[in-house]
Amino acid sequence: MSFWEHVEELRKVVMRIVYILVIAFACTTYFVDDITEWLLQPIRMSLKDTHAGTLVYHSIFEKAWVQVDVSIWWSIMFSSPFWFYQIWTFIGPGLHPHEARAVKPFMILGWLLFIAGMAFGYYVAFPAVFSFLSSVGVTDIQANINLRDYISTTSQILLFLGIIFQVPNILLILGFMGIVTKQSLKALRKYIYVGLAVFAAIASPPDVISMIAVWIPCCALFEIGVLLVSLVVHPYLHRVHMKDHK
Repeated sequence: MSFWEHVEELRKVVMRIVYILVIAFACTTYFVDDITEWLLQPIRMSLKDTHAGTLVYHSIFEKAWVQVDVSIWWSIMFSSPFWFYQIWTFIGPGLHPHEARAVKPFMILGWLLFIAGMAFGYYVAFPAVFSFLSSVGVTDIQANINLRDYISTTSQILLFLGIIFQVPNILLILGFMGIVTKQSLKALRKYIYVGLAVFAAIASPPDVISMIAVWIPCCALFEIGVLLVSLVVHPYLHRVHMKDHK
């Protein structure tokens, strides 16, 4: 294919992704009340247990904007396997057959890790963080938690965690490409921890607790990636190396 043929194919892929997002937006708009209620469950349970405050909205239009926010964020997340597949259809033909076979498992693993990241945020991080933040500081003070701020922030955090949970997958890919080894990762560990701390400070709200809450899972995911490189990549490359020398 010529350069302009590639550009035309890319245009088609982009248009298909747009169609997918539009359809997903229509679906999430239809179910937006159910999604919103699901997102509100952790904070409602926390407020019920701690009696620390209540959810409020500050303008007559705010509830409508909440619906729009939920529809946009969750259409992106729900449709991710479909638009990611469209990206694959553009990249896949440029790979050799053995390269394409090698990439597919990482695509599946990436989706499973994305779901795992969101599940971790919703079922583990949210209840623990909400309960802790409600209990610290002075008592007998009620919080007015803005509905739109809460919905927008939690949706972004779930998307962020889904992406962050790709770290082990990325390290596996880099390991199979020969860019990193368990030895090089261990040698760079302290620098990576510092880099993750900087990343957590930028990505989290401006307080130490939120930063630590982001930094610790990032470090844990890095260590899981190092372990996978050690247990999966090195034995595989060793077997390939032994076959090549027979």
